[in-house]
Amino acid sequence: EEQLVESGGGLVQAGGSLRLSCAGSGFTFDAHGIGWFRQAPGKEREGVACINVSDGSTYYVPSVKGRCTISNDNAKDMVYLQMNNLNPEDTAVYYCAAASSCQESQDDFFSWGRGTQVTVSS
Repeated sequence: EEQLVESGGGLVQAGGSLRLSCAGSGFTFDAHGIGWFRQAPGKEREGVACINVSDGSTYYVPSVKGRCTISNDNAKDMVYLQMNNLNPEDTAVYYCAAASSCQESQDDFFSWGRGTQVTVSS
């Protein structure tokens, strides 16, 4: 089955950095948009960033633009989210998921992973 696995989360102090990884198998990565989403306690799940692997186009939610960079490594079938200058509001469980393209709605993304916890202390 198509699967995605997130890793790289952890505990960092405000202003610190983390690099999250999303590894996939069972489908063609290049033909999809791979998105990062996050959900904090008591809040709705929101999209953070997305990359259309085929052409490298990227998208970011305004709250992380300039602090985060999404990229891919086709040789390893992996997508990364580099997160810099983190603040406590970035604390959440981060998920990656796939869709036919980044233009799809969140409900159309599939192969959600189990998530990786990011905790930013003040």
